[in-house]
Amino acid sequence: MSRVQNELVTQGEYLGTMAGILDLGIDLDVWPWIWIGVAVVFALVELTLLAGSFVLLPFSVSAFAAALAGFYDVSVEIQWVIFLFGGAALWFVFWKNVKKFVDENAMPPGVGADRLVGMTAIVTAEIDPDDSDRRGRVKVVGEDWGALTDGPHRLTVGSKVRIASMNGTRVMVEAISMAAPTEPPTAPPNAAPPSAPATEPPSESPTRENS
Repeated sequence: MSRVQNELVTQGEYLGTMAGILDLGIDLDVWPWIWIGVAVVFALVELTLLAGSFVLLPFSVSAFAAALAGFYDVSVEIQWVIFLFGGAALWFVFWKNVKKFVDENAMPPGVGADRLVGMTAIVTAEIDPDDSDRRGRVKVVGEDWGALTDGPHRLTVGSKVRIASMNGTRVMVEAISMAAPTEPPTAPPNAAPPSAPATEPPSESPTRENS
């Protein structure tokens, strides 16, 4: 047997071994349904657990393409190539386009609620540090926001505060200046002392002239 024939026999044996490994001893007619199952499972995991991160979705698409190839009696080796290399190519394309989309639509600094951080606001409803009634509110740039504070004192209506951070849909504030309390005084104002009555100078008694 010539050298060329020996090489052909060796290559044939190698391909036969690879085919035996890749087909897993499963009938060729069953592989399309296996690929469909893989595509469905990958898609469900992508949508339910990975929250659209595009990790398994490309391989779900390539598994479906491999299933189509299997229905046309394409060899198992080619089906594996479609699944692995096709999925990798789609993953790269998805990743590149998603990254581009995220970069183009990224929210610049100072946009959204975070733009309020550092601004001065006016208290419109008293802010309790204990947040017992959850009624504290401030007004800033014409917007009305629920407010919280970590300070030790209540912030009365009219106080100036600085927005330190965001806490969900509310702002965390710290006092700049406290407004005077508007509660009525508990004691009456000091009365002016009564004025002393006016006194008349004593009248002089008439004196008799000595004759």
